[in-house]
Amino acid sequence: MPTVPIRMVVKVRACVVFGGSVQGVFFRANTLRFAETNSVSGWVRNTMDGRVEAVFEGEEEAVRATIESCTKRQPLARVDSSEIEYSAFTGEFEGFRITH
Repeated sequence: MPTVPIRMVVKVRACVVFGGSVQGVFFRANTLRFAETNSVSGWVRNTMDGRVEAVFEGEEEAVRATIESCTKRQPLARVDSSEIEYSAFTGEFEGFRITH
């Protein structure tokens, strides 16, 4: 009988601050769409200094894919920087939302 490789599922939390031209260009709405597509939970909000802050939780590959989409696939935004801090998964969120 052939052996089937077991895929280890690692869940993570990532706090990200995106800088650049990220406010007033549907960045948060697109982030919501990317997170939902990847089954990632958490939130996204504008900051007072013109950046956008987000917390993503889910499978590590999905969280990384969501961050990459936010950085490279925003149709109107221009992301010049992203500060990412990974930490332990908490499971505190149900779904993903835009907050203020």
